[in-house]
This record gives sequence, structure tokens and C-alpha cells, in this order.
Amino acid sequence: MAFEKVKRSENYSEWYNNLVKNADMAEHSAVKGCMVIKPYGYAIWEKMQAQLDFMFKETGHSNAYFPLFVPKSLFEKEEKNAAGFAKECAVVTHYRLKSNPDKEGSLMVDPESKLEEELVVRPTSEAIIWNTYKNWIQSYRDLPILINQWANVVRWEMRTRLFLRTAEFLWQEGHTAHATRDEALEETKKMLDVYAEFSEKFMAIPVIRGIKTENERFAGADDTYTIEGMMQDGKALQMGTSHFLGQNFAKAFDVKFQTKEGNLEYVWASSWGVSTRLMGALIMVHSDDEGLVLPPKLAPIHVVIVPVYRSQEEMLSIAAAMKPLMAILKSSGYTVKLDDRDTYKPGYKFAEWELKGVPVRIAVGPRDLDSKTAEVVRRDTKEKSIVPMDDLYTHICTLLLDIQENLYRRAEQVRSVKTFLADTWDEFLDVVNVKEGFAMAHWDGSAETETKIKALSKASIRCIPLDQIQEEGVCVFSGKPSKGRVVFSKAY
Repeated sequence: MAFEKVKRSENYSEWYNNLVKNADMAEHSAVKGCMVIKPYGYAIWEKMQAQLDFMFKETGHSNAYFPLFVPKSLFEKEEKNAAGFAKECAVVTHYRLKSNPDKEGSLMVDPESKLEEELVVRPTSEAIIWNTYKNWIQSYRDLPILINQWANVVRWEMRTRLFLRTAEFLWQEGHTAHATRDEALEETKKMLDVYAEFSEKFMAIPVIRGIKTENERFAGADDTYTIEGMMQDGKALQMGTSHFLGQNFAKAFDVKFQTKEGNLEYVWASSWGVSTRLMGALIMVHSDDEGLVLPPKLAPIHVVIVPVYRSQEEMLSIAAAMKPLMAILKSSGYTVKLDDRDTYKPGYKFAEWELKGVPVRIAVGPRDLDSKTAEVVRRDTKEKSIVPMDDLYTHICTLLLDIQENLYRRAEQVRSVKTFLADTWDEFLDVVNVKEGFAMAHWDGSAETETKIKALSKASIRCIPLDQIQEEGVCVFSGKPSKGRVVFSKAY
């Protein structure tokens, strides 16, 4: 391939940016801070979306859609939420353009089209949804409401990176309403488990389940639960969050229901979401210097067959020989591509499909037809095997399962090697700045200490693990008593 390669070990950030573009996943758009998701990248997102959508519906949720625009007065009703997102909001003030009399061929905002009320372009949808729920909920019979929305949101980021942080991105957001605190909290934890299962079983990325500190929690939530993944460079990525909203939005929007006993009470709520930043995680956890490495469960193409031929007759013979294999693989749910382009040589095709992370590549030439064998290459380890034609189907099915499992084991090993106990401030700084990994360290529980640590080290508390072991110790920074270790790391 003609692309300039950048090694992860030399410049991880540039390696990532190059890979996204070279693998034809996404590119920067004419709108500063926004991206174009190209067909191959979008195909991966569609696989993620389809699986998550299935999992949401299996847990009783239904899809709906709410407006992109939120009247400013509604957005302001839950004060913590509004304050938390205020600096990232895009606001619509006018609804029409007109010809500019001072510059021929150009347009200007029509001052007569000023909106009576400004509209916030949704950074998240709690406000518009809870204003709607007020009309839907009168009685305990109307509960629970279990709604998910697939949508785009806008958060006006100043420093952007494809998939990881853009001004506009795609996501899903669940918004649920419940009669009791326990039900809402159960929902919050259940959806965190759904995200963790998706990450580990489909993305092949091990995650730490935990709860955010008060400093890091979602604006407007009583508690935020999170799954945190480690990237190959040792930094953390928040891969999904599930928020216990308590009665905050119900009180802000006066959403009450009549209980079985005839009393009026405020509704309890949760919200939860993941976004296209999962694409960034997929890239950063598994890929290598040659390009993407995709777990089979999310790969748009599972198997690519590259014929090696000198004449059209040989090409047709190879295609005919591969037709039964392609048919049985497709009937088993696998996506197979026969790369019969005559505009590129086999070597170019090998490099292209390696760059795009196709899990299994098969090369077949006239000699292979004679010997009734084929060369099979797995993308994760680049291991080559000569496999009898009669065994190809079984071999490929087994191989795809093994690749999925191997990618998870490999990511788990990276996290294990880059996770360290830190008991002193010097050890802590060594972990986050030199060893570049997760520091499991004691914290005294104060927001003040947390803020100071972040300012001095650029490392934040990623979460308080849900499986935290109660362990008496002293805070790595203040020396004050601590009841257990939390996860510190630099993060994307």
C-alpha cells in the first residue's frame, strides 16, 4: 500500500489518526470538529448498533425518537445538568438567511427571523424527554417507561479526534422512569452489565465496572456507573456510563404519579449511553502497525478470498472452486468476499485487507486447486496454514472463534501488565508518567485531594471498582486514612 506507516511505539496518537484514515473508516469534514464516517467505518458501527439494539430489546426496552432541539427554558430546568453542559452547547438563535446587500452572492442572518426562544442543540436529551414524560405518566400503571433513542448529539469540543471526541457524534441514550428507587437503581446497574457484556463478549475488551466520584459523575445524576477500558498505550477510555438520576429530573419537570395507595410521588429515573467512541476503543485496543485488527463478531467482512491467477480462465476456475465454501459460510452467518478485481495484484490486496482488519484471508492459485488446498492467514497473529479444501469450512469456523477469544486474552494481558499498585506519591507518578498504566492507589475520599492529584499528575480517578476490596490504608497524596484502592489513570 502507498500509505505512510507510523509505528505505535514511536507516536501512538499519529498512529491512531493514520490508521483511521488509511483503513477508510473516517475523515475530517468541512465542518470543523466534525467527521465523515465512511462506509467501512459505518459498517462496523452498524454491527455494534445491531447487537446493542438486540440486547436492549431483550431487556424490555423500546426505541423512540425525540427532537434535536431543546428550548432553552427546558434545558435550564435541571440546574446541575444545564451548568454541566453549558460550555459545550450550540445554540440556535435565528431561523432564516437572506441575501447580503453588501456582498453579491452571499447570505446573512435575517435579523427579523430571531427566535422568540433560543434552542439548544441537544448535548443530551434528559430535558426534552422528561418534559415529554410529564404527559405520559399519571399513574403507577404507566410505569416503568423503558425507552432508548439512537441519535446524534452536539458537544462543542475545541480539541477533537476522530471517533474519540468530535463536535457531533452518534450514540444511543436510554431514558427510563420507575415507581421506586430500587427499580431505578436496578435498571442503572443492569444496563451497566449489558455494556460490560457487549464490550467483553463482542468487542473483546476487558473492562472495569465501577462508580464515578462526585467530581466525575454525570451532571444531574445522584450516581454514575461506568465501564473503563485500557488502551494499548496504558491510558483509560470511558466506554459506557449508566446514571442513577434519582428524582432530580422528575422534580425539575414536576413528573409525579399516583401510587397504588393513592398518594402522589415523584418518579425515579435512570439514563445510560454509549457512542461512536467505542469505535476508537476497538481500534486502540486491538490494532497493530499494519492496520486494523477486528474481533470477528464485529467485523463487516469475516473472510476474504484472494485468487492468485494469470488468466481469466484461471480466475473463473478458482471462483468456481470457492463457490461451495462461500455458500456454506454465508448460510452460517459469515460475510465472505471474493476479491476478483483485476486492477490490483494479489500483494496489494493482501496488504489492503490486512489494513482493514479482515479476520481471515484465504489465498488460492492454480497449484492450490491441483493439490486441493488453500493458504489461510489469520489477521490477529498473521499465522499461515495450508488447509485441505475439504477442511476449510470447519477450520475457518474454529479459527474465527479462536481469534475472538485470543483478542480478549491479549487485551487482558496488556491490562494486567500495565496495572500497578502504588502506595507512595513517587510510586504513583512513576506509574502514570513513566510506566504509563493504571495505578491502583488509596484515596482519602475528598474532592479536594482528587482535584489536586489531577492537577499535578494529569491522572484522574477513573472509577471506584464495584468489586473494591475493603482495605485500610493511607491516601497516596494526603496521607489521610483510606478504606480501599481506586483506579487512577490518564485518559482519553
